[in-house]
Amino acid sequence: MDLKTNQASPVLTDPAPIKKSRLGMKSSLLQHSSTFIMIPRKKPGKLDDVRSNGWLDAMKSSSPPRKKLIKDFNVEVASDDTDIAYFSWMLKYPSALNFFEQITNYAKNKKIAMFLDYDGTLSPIVDDPDRALMSDDMRSAVRNVANYFPTAIISGRSRDKVYDLEGLTELYYAGSHGMDIMGPLSHTVSDDPNCVDSNDQQGKEVNLFQPAREFLPLIDKVFRILVENTKEIKGAKVENHKFCVSVHYRNVDEKNWPVIAQCVHDILKGYPRLRLTHGRKVLEVRPVIDWNKGKAVEFLLESLGLSDKNDVLPIYIGDDRTDEDAFKVLREDNRGYGILVSPVPKETSAFYSLRNPEEVMKFLNTLVKWKNQEEAKCAIDSKRSM
Repeated sequence: MDLKTNQASPVLTDPAPIKKSRLGMKSSLLQHSSTFIMIPRKKPGKLDDVRSNGWLDAMKSSSPPRKKLIKDFNVEVASDDTDIAYFSWMLKYPSALNFFEQITNYAKNKKIAMFLDYDGTLSPIVDDPDRALMSDDMRSAVRNVANYFPTAIISGRSRDKVYDLEGLTELYYAGSHGMDIMGPLSHTVSDDPNCVDSNDQQGKEVNLFQPAREFLPLIDKVFRILVENTKEIKGAKVENHKFCVSVHYRNVDEKNWPVIAQCVHDILKGYPRLRLTHGRKVLEVRPVIDWNKGKAVEFLLESLGLSDKNDVLPIYIGDDRTDEDAFKVLREDNRGYGILVSPVPKETSAFYSLRNPEEVMKFLNTLVKWKNQEEAKCAIDSKRSM
């Protein structure tokens, strides 16, 4: 099938699920030519296209302006009228730090599993994605958490890139919004056709789960086309995250947002097997498969042998719209806690909130301290019973 001849508009929201296996999906293999392909250059179409189909509205709504923060009673609050709205919002999504005791009371006699986004959660949001580095203190906090609880990073970045930024071998990594997972070897999931046995950086046997493997040639092709067609838009940056492509417009003048949106729109017209989603000042091109961060959480829990809802408490901390799929999974049947990282009010399926990466680090450190205290109490009780 010549995908270029199909003029269907790109999908802006999650499509109806296609055929899938127990843990993933099952789609027909795409046929790709190995011959040399000329990268087309073309001017964007009518800008009315992206205005009428809601792309610009979605770009703006997913890219809230930064708020100047001030110190007030040792709490950071927005210095404009949004502080009242934020505190009202926190009545519905209270601080995970203020409600820490409630969280740990529920966690008693349960196995905690930690899931963490990277950008905006463990590292600050910066203009250059390559400079989104964790602080040494944050790295130490994440390492300490991983020493006590199974911990995974689930990011929109490529798995290799996240590992390079983290540098922690104690963690499990899921890149490309969960489409590239390196997790523990488990016979309960290793029979899935998208699972292959591999080795991690330490040579330990692990599962490599990639439900979109057949899309790799297509993703690479569209990445090269997007690079070529956006290179004259000042501030635009295109990244290949292996199973998805990110088009950053954080450094693009807002008056040129329609131009970059129309450029992506025109290119994706010919690729109905790809869809567009929105992150924080980023357009993300992904395969049309029934997979997201929520599915990745479920997969990792099963791989870790932690799928028993009554004995396990998953906690997911993230800041972006793509994390909402994981929040929804944990909210089902009160399965676990989603914690949204945001300094401004947002619609969310999370239970709790934190303002910024600094509060995330404080939460992680407090969790480790609580675990230490619990283990010390157990040791004392054990001696007394002897």
